[in-house]
Amino acid sequence: MSTDQGKRLQKTIDGLMASYHEHPEIEHIGNIDLPAKENIINLIEDIQVLLFPGLIRQESFDFLNLPHVVGQQTVSIFYRLKEAIELVLCWKASEEGKSCEELPEFGEQVESIAFEFLEYLPELREILADDVDAILRGDPASVSKREIVLAYPGLQAVSVYRIAHFLHIRGVPLIPRIMTEHVHSKTGIDIHPGVIIGKGLMIDHGTGIVIGETAIIKDEVRIYQGVTLGALSPKHSLVNPDVKRHPTIENNVIVYAGATILGDVVIGEGSVIGGNVWLTQSIPAQSQVFLKDITSAQEVKKKVRKR
Repeated sequence: MSTDQGKRLQKTIDGLMASYHEHPEIEHIGNIDLPAKENIINLIEDIQVLLFPGLIRQESFDFLNLPHVVGQQTVSIFYRLKEAIELVLCWKASEEGKSCEELPEFGEQVESIAFEFLEYLPELREILADDVDAILRGDPASVSKREIVLAYPGLQAVSVYRIAHFLHIRGVPLIPRIMTEHVHSKTGIDIHPGVIIGKGLMIDHGTGIVIGETAIIKDEVRIYQGVTLGALSPKHSLVNPDVKRHPTIENNVIVYAGATILGDVVIGEGSVIGGNVWLTQSIPAQSQVFLKDITSAQEVKKKVRKR
C-alpha cells in the first residue's frame, strides 16, 4: 500500500470514528447486548415449524417421532426466546437510564412471557386455521389448505404478525418489529405488530399492503393488494403517540386493490370498498364505495339486500 493510499484510508477511518461520536443513536457500540437479527429470524421459522409441522421446512414427521421433535423444538424456543426478551428489556431499561437490576421481578417477568407465549401456541393454531379457511373460501384459485400454508404470502405475513403481536402487547420491545419487518421484506405486506386483527383474515396477493399501528380489523375481512390503512397526520401523532390514528374495519368488509383508507374512521360491517378508492371518512354498515367513472368521482351507496 502506498503512502497516499494509507493517508486516504486513515482519513476515511477518522471520519467514520467522528461520525460514530456525532450520531450514537444509529449504532450500537458498548456493553449492552442486543439479540442478533438473524437469531430472531431463525426463531420465527422455528416457531412456524411448531405451528405448521412438515410444511415450513422439508422435515419428515410421523406420530412416533413427533412428540420428541416437538418437545426438543419447544424447549429450544423457550430458552432462545427468554434470552432475547431479557436482552431487549435490558436494552430498553438502559435507554431510559436504568439497569435490569432496577426492574421489579425482572427474571420472573421474562420467564412468564416466554411460558405464556408457548402456552398460546395451540390457540394460535386455531386462529391460523380460521385464516386458512378464509383464504380457501375467498380465493377460487386456492386448491387446498396445505397449498395455502406452503405458498400464500398473505398467510405467511399474518402468521408472523400474530406471533409478533402477542409479544408486542406484553411490552416486549424491538423483537416484534424485527419479526414483522422481516416478513414485510419477504412478502411486501407491512403489518405493524400493534394492529388488532380478529379471526378469518384473508389477504389475497398482498403485495404493497400497509396496515398502521392503531388499525383494528375485525372478523372475516378480505383485503387485496396495494391497500393502505394509514394515518392522516404524522405531526399530530408524534405529539400524542397513544391517539388512535388508523381505521377500524368492521366484520365482513371487503377492501379491494389499491384502496387507501386514512385516519380514525370506521368502515361499517358488511361494506365493500372498491379499487383505488381514497377514503378519509367513516361509512355506515352495508355500504359500497367505488369510483363512479373515469373522472374518479367517488360514490357511496347503501347495499340493497334481496329478500
